Amino acid sequence: MHFSLRAALAAITLSCAAPMVASAQVVTDASQIQPGYYKVEPLHTQVSFSVLHFGFSVFEGLFSGASGVLRLDPSQPESSSLSVSIPVSSVLTTNSKLMEELKGGQWLAADQFPKAEFVSVSVKQTGPNDALVSGNLTLHGITYPETLRVHFIGAGVNMLDKKYTVGFDATTTIKRSDFGVKMFVPYVSDDVELRIAGVFEKQDIPAPAASNNK
Repeated sequence: MHFSLRAALAAITLSCAAPMVASAQVVTDASQIQPGYYKVEPLHTQVSFSVLHFGFSVFEGLFSGASGVLRLDPSQPESSSLSVSIPVSSVLTTNSKLMEELKGGQWLAADQFPKAEFVSVSVKQTGPNDALVSGNLTLHGITYPETLRVHFIGAGVNMLDKKYTVGFDATTTIKRSDFGVKMFVPYVSDDVELRIAGVFEKQDIPAPAASNNK
């Protein structure tokens, strides 16, 4: 019995080793990213948000279904650019009634303003794998300057679809009242913390990308 258990553990170890080989092909040094044009990979790109809810809890939700393009040059990060949009009707929380309210006119007005969009203006590298990406965020029909704190996660060939993929984590805090979304302020916090898991796939044929306005 003891020998069989040891053999089973050995088999499990061997079966788990294969994915680790693929993971070893992912680079975590931003200078090694392949330059070029990328498109958003929407299935694994998401924007999560959190607000202080009536002083009792931090309430969270997310948006999905993003689209957009990234022009990336690791040798000259300042020449990189980003343009991304996301349907606000994709909002998801643990409360179905709240989701419908958030899509309505007192909040995001998804019928009138179906997309939120961020277009970069400048990129400033702040560390080997970090940058500040400043740009214009359009939400609820209002455009306001915002800055993303971006951290490079990894890049390599996705073992499932064999596409060269790059991933980033980005964070920022916006004031929803800047965009005309003032319902229940200050009881539901004006500050909205955003965290973006951004995944992009390299394109064989260059796709158009937003140009930074210098």
